[in-house]
Amino acid sequence: MKRLAAALILALLGACGEGREQPAVKDDASLAADADISIVGVDELAERFVKLGLNLGRFDKNYVDAYSGPPAWADDAQPSGLTLDDLEKEASEILDALDILARDGATPRETGLARNATAALTRIRMAKGAHYSFDEEARLIYGVAPPSYSLEAFDSALSDLDALAPGEGALSERVDAFRASLAIPDDKLEAVMDAAIAECRRRTIVHYDLPENERFVMRTVKDKPWSGYNWYQGDFESIIEINTDFPVTIDRAIRIGCHEGYPGHHVWNVVVDRDLRRAAGWIEFSILPLFSPQAMIGEGSANYGVELAFPDGERTTFERDVLFPLAGLDPADADRLAAIDEGLNTLAHAQNHIAREYLDGRIDREAAVELLQKYGLNSKERAGQRVDFFDTYRSYIINYTIGQDLVRAYVDARAAEGLDKWAAFEELLKSPDAAGALLPQ
Repeated sequence: MKRLAAALILALLGACGEGREQPAVKDDASLAADADISIVGVDELAERFVKLGLNLGRFDKNYVDAYSGPPAWADDAQPSGLTLDDLEKEASEILDALDILARDGATPRETGLARNATAALTRIRMAKGAHYSFDEEARLIYGVAPPSYSLEAFDSALSDLDALAPGEGALSERVDAFRASLAIPDDKLEAVMDAAIAECRRRTIVHYDLPENERFVMRTVKDKPWSGYNWYQGDFESIIEINTDFPVTIDRAIRIGCHEGYPGHHVWNVVVDRDLRRAAGWIEFSILPLFSPQAMIGEGSANYGVELAFPDGERTTFERDVLFPLAGLDPADADRLAAIDEGLNTLAHAQNHIAREYLDGRIDREAAVELLQKYGLNSKERAGQRVDFFDTYRSYIINYTIGQDLVRAYVDARAAEGLDKWAAFEELLKSPDAAGALLPQ
């Protein structure tokens, strides 16, 4: 499967697009006249982008994932009365102005802003009724066109997993039953999660100097299409939510702790807030648009953060020695669970194919659930929740797998040049154009 992952990355690099169709070249004066704009600086365009995003959030309820800018801007967006047509015009004008600035060579900040504005323009057009294929939507919003997949390429991983879950019945049922037997009891969930997140944090702050007042609040929720979520509140604080629609298995504790917390979403948001918004004064980083190239670095770094913080089997050791006993589970099951999780990781890209087939209308919901049961080894109910995620977030799903592959490839390449992996990871977290860092142009 390592060869498959390498092939996917190579395919991605060949599939990367600029994200916005390029118009015929015009001189600066005619371009400015056509767009009814003057040549303005990036700071003004950044402010306009933030206000554009806040207004778009009125129509696209999931677009604004976090906001830590001036409260008056958010207040003004609610009764603004701007229409989608107004927002489409504004996004186009921001992009045209950035095109003018780029004539002298675009800075990483300007390039990153242009990518985000292109994604916003796409979401505006989708809110107006435009329909894009899965691949085109992914290219316009996240900057990559996902490679083609063959589900048969994942069948060898199913064969390997079959040996780890002997017994009668479908493989998905056997694996799901084993993992369900390792659910954290409700009365021990808080203690297990506290211990897991504390260890994720301990391993992270050895490498990073985080603000003294960084903090998070953890709470449980139900009836969501996702399993965990980080809501950044500003001022270096996050709310980490865990969905308990289904029992939380012991292997999710470290994954949630790293992905949503350290060195994942919480650390990324804190670093961006401190170093880009506050220290550099780049106001565009006061808003986190969910549907944007930032999702590629956000989800990719959060997933990769698990192996960064717990390399070479250290996660299994910690789970066996600390978390299993704390949850009252048999530590003898830790190695088998780790092997099954490794096998599931090799199947992760299959869901991109299933999402594409479903969202492009080539299969229906029932077929998507069946394929997710087979290639995700989920129960029917969990597979249904995943399809709910496809319905809500569409091509966003690619950021977890492709993003992780690209972050890993970047960190490994920088490590081969002699840079510490944690330092390479921090480079990405602080990049104003992380997509540009991940994807050769």
